Amino acid sequence: MPPVRLIRWELILAVLVFSIGTCPRAAEPSPVPAKRPGIAIRGIYGGVPSQIFDRGRTLDDYGVNAIWIGSGSVDRERVEGLKARAKGLKVFVEFNTLHESSYLKDHPDARPIGPDGQVAPPPDGWQGVCPTHAGYRRSRMEAFRRILRSAPIDGIWLDYHHAHASWEQAQPNLPDTCFCTRCLSEFEREAGVNLPDATTAERARRLLGADKPAWVSWRCGVFTDWVREFRTILDQERPGALLGTFHCPWTEVEHNHALREKLAIDLKAQARFLDVLSIMPYHARFGHGDDPAWISRQTAALGRALGIRGQPGERIRIWPIVQLSDWGEPVPRAQVRDILDQGTRPPATGVMVFVWGSLYPQWDKVEAMGEFYRAIRP
Repeated sequence: MPPVRLIRWELILAVLVFSIGTCPRAAEPSPVPAKRPGIAIRGIYGGVPSQIFDRGRTLDDYGVNAIWIGSGSVDRERVEGLKARAKGLKVFVEFNTLHESSYLKDHPDARPIGPDGQVAPPPDGWQGVCPTHAGYRRSRMEAFRRILRSAPIDGIWLDYHHAHASWEQAQPNLPDTCFCTRCLSEFEREAGVNLPDATTAERARRLLGADKPAWVSWRCGVFTDWVREFRTILDQERPGALLGTFHCPWTEVEHNHALREKLAIDLKAQARFLDVLSIMPYHARFGHGDDPAWISRQTAALGRALGIRGQPGERIRIWPIVQLSDWGEPVPRAQVRDILDQGTRPPATGVMVFVWGSLYPQWDKVEAMGEFYRAIRP
């Protein structure tokens, strides 16, 4: 039998005190500011928050002064009714640009083509459309014009305005597209590059190799030209309304320069035609669930890249859309205040929460959102 060792309680107490004093403490939640007058927009994304009305409350009770609804929900009666019910409310619309997959049913030639010359399968179910398909582009521009004519909306936000990909997750799925005959012909003509008379696979290897800078620049230009046309239509149909875009939160160097080289997003070029950039830093979804400060870091990086400081009078504004609802990874109620604090730091001048449809069943989060929104409003 081993000898019994006597342990002095004074020694145990000393060890415990030392351990408590040296263990890292959990980060304290961000304090709620008394006012944050630079934040003009305190929004909800994802439809009409009728559950607030059903409880006999108003949007003002929750500090909300803007909502984003889908383009399929837009009509004059609904928008005017919402504005009559909530004085000063801004109603914005989300508009799908390159992800209207129903178009492909009758137009299979609009499917993106991969570097092997075959139809590129939808990555993780996210089906994109070839950006040079004239019929598809025309149909989206016509739909855009109809929405602007249909109701007195305050602005419209482009959504899914990127190449065929699935990036809204911690590990993105980013195939190379589109190498259809139409895209290759337009690239040769507009970029002044002569491709060899070879198979699609051989041409794609060159476009992803020696001719990659020209190819990337041209593809980004195609997507930017869509934004230019959207701007022209908006100015014709509803001058004074805002043109915004929901977009990937990466910097230009992250994921091996995927913002430009995979998604064909050139924010510097698109910004000429936009009023608001709504970066999408879904911290939990993107693998930063324990680091809400990632939100403000990505927003600040965007501001530096585009020279936006969040000052009064700037033409271009940054209004992040931040994740409060669970999507893949849960977002605890205790994080709500910190998430909104990070989302409303300069250069942001507005913020909205994602996404009402799955947020309202977690009413404790809604109440936390309202507490923060009420505290920061002028």
